Amino acid sequence: MDGFDNRGDVRIMAATNRVDMLDPALLRPGRFDRIIEIPLPDKIGRLEILKIHTSRMKLCGVDLADIAAMTEDSTGAELQAICREAGMIAVRRDAESISSEDFIEAVRKVMSEAVFDGRMYT
Repeated sequence: MDGFDNRGDVRIMAATNRVDMLDPALLRPGRFDRIIEIPLPDKIGRLEILKIHTSRMKLCGVDLADIAAMTEDSTGAELQAICREAGMIAVRRDAESISSEDFIEAVRKVMSEAVFDGRMYT
């Protein structure tokens, strides 16, 4: 990437969730052929992500649309963490299925951890 020697068929792919933290020199013309930004999922996208991660879970009275509505500005990874945490909460209470309360508690936990990771939620 320093522009001195051609390395042939070497391809470099990079990913970040904090573009604001990158050194501007990395983004100068000629460094990357394409920069693709993938936005945070909207409510419909969050619902679909939740459906994927709960497809093998036994849910009891959980409205995933409600969970999608309360997780605005969440990434797909955070939604996966919410599903996993809701399952763990249910396991800890020795439940046979995951309830809405488990999900609400999981949302609170994962979202509060996201605040400490530098993302702010209201």
